[in-house]
Amino acid sequence: MKILFTGASSFTGYWFVKELANAGHQVFTTYTKSDINKYDGIRKERIIKLNTVSEQIFNCQFGSREFIELINNENDWGLLCHHAAEITNYKNPEFDVINALNKNTLNLSLVFNNLLKRNCNTVLLTGSVFEFNEGSGSDDFRAFSPYGLSKGLTYNVFQYYSRFFNMKLGKFVIPNPFGPFEEPRFTTYLMKKWLNHNIASVNTPDYMRDNIHVDLLAKVYEAFVKKLEKSEEILHKINPSGYVETQGSFAVRFANEMRKRLNIACDLELRQQTEFLEPKIRINSESASELIPNWNEEKAWDELAEYYKNNLKVGVEN
Repeated sequence: MKILFTGASSFTGYWFVKELANAGHQVFTTYTKSDINKYDGIRKERIIKLNTVSEQIFNCQFGSREFIELINNENDWGLLCHHAAEITNYKNPEFDVINALNKNTLNLSLVFNNLLKRNCNTVLLTGSVFEFNEGSGSDDFRAFSPYGLSKGLTYNVFQYYSRFFNMKLGKFVIPNPFGPFEEPRFTTYLMKKWLNHNIASVNTPDYMRDNIHVDLLAKVYEAFVKKLEKSEEILHKINPSGYVETQGSFAVRFANEMRKRLNIACDLELRQQTEFLEPKIRINSESASELIPNWNEEKAWDELAEYYKNNLKVGVEN
């Protein structure tokens, strides 16, 4: 199948494209900057690695004139995977929700109309468990942040236009992925501490979250693409889930897996959590390992340990 994929330079986008290509799909990946040299760090590294498994198109923002031209320059698109989202200052409480919504849905009616002209009637949108009305948990399923609000509103707009144009719409809801080629987040922080023989502190051990190996998440994504391709229904959604436990318990699990593979102490300090600025519980509900029964968990841990060992510099924690 010929797939048009936005947001491939992201952590999960990289893994999704790689899995789609491995399954035999022809994937076209779009990037907003003019060329690869405008990117740096881990994002540039991911783009370089995707060069061998996808057709790369730069200076091509979702909904732009260039994006519409790309759609019209190819025939028989099978699927649009809209994985990209506006994330500038996404952790900031002043994150511009309306600007993000506009960029995420730019010229959506025109995009859908031109896809239909090229024999494509299916769209897959990436969502987040941190949106409003997503996942399972507490606190009335409110959005975690203005960024989460923008993601939920984006889905609402896609729902409207998919019904208007009678196009199939899938929503793939992501929990907390971790794995090779990630941005420096929780697990990277832990590993930097441990590789420098320091104790890693967990400040929010009581939050119940849903952490998942990114390679498993990618396999579920590819399986969901197959389901969308065969289905006649208009709306589909999947909420793949990984390790559902407190952040403290996940940190202990992670320490145990890394300790036995890297022969380092992996010491932890679980601090007492007194503030709960986010919903205490927010998780997905469909076991990814049950959806992909042949997935090798031990291999995933092995590859992750090897990645950290080879890519994190000892003596550098920031």
